[in-house]
Amino acid sequence: MAAHERLSPDCKSDAWLQAKLEQTDDRLRTRYGLRETAVGVLDLQRACVAMIRPDHCEYAASIAKIGILLAYFAIHPEAASALDPPIQNQLGLMIKASSNEMAAKFSRELGLKNIQEVLNRRGFYNAKEGGGIWVGKHYGESGERYGDPVGNHSHAATVRQLLRFFLLLEREQLVSPAASQAMRRIFESPGIPHDPIKFVKGLEGRPLEIIRKWGSWEDWLHDAAVVRGPERHYILVGLTHHPRGDEYLVDLAGAVDDFLSAA
Repeated sequence: MAAHERLSPDCKSDAWLQAKLEQTDDRLRTRYGLRETAVGVLDLQRACVAMIRPDHCEYAASIAKIGILLAYFAIHPEAASALDPPIQNQLGLMIKASSNEMAAKFSRELGLKNIQEVLNRRGFYNAKEGGGIWVGKHYGESGERYGDPVGNHSHAATVRQLLRFFLLLEREQLVSPAASQAMRRIFESPGIPHDPIKFVKGLEGRPLEIIRKWGSWEDWLHDAAVVRGPERHYILVGLTHHPRGDEYLVDLAGAVDDFLSAA
């Protein structure tokens, strides 16, 4: 497997894509007053990647709910081929509508330590490599909490591991092909509308299919998505910590789609 497919620390960025991403990021940070961001784009058509601060471990807000979804199918592999419709809908509400109630329901059922053990075992969190996806608290609840070793965040994520999560989902390599297909159906959840914010707002009106997980809490404003359409198929991740982060993410999505569709 090539380095860009592993998204390991030794993978090399594509020079053209890296330059375009850095130019876009610099322009938008200047426009909205952001000092730093963490951003990544993986072009699945051209098999190349570009990342900015890929191993910066950021407070993840709701974006870490993807860790609960992964753990559900790892702990219940039978669900890949026999998922009860009510459970599928509840998982859809957790992922697509970002329901804290549903996230807490499943994290209590699975156990926080069990969820993180799944993530650690599958390489989605490694303190020696900057961190990754961390689920250390039940959403919307106080009480049980385990801070991540890098930043003591209750929920955490890095660009590299978010890109990797969606790459493995696209390649049907999350738990199993059947589990990956089931998870994708949960991301799609056609009966649950997209929240029209961040990347979805930036790509509104374009002939695209989007699956994504966004996160918002105070000034931590993030999005991660797989985008597919004419002449493009890519994964985009943006993590911000600024009051104008959503505006940055809206414009980032449009700009990246513009240069990838024209490449």
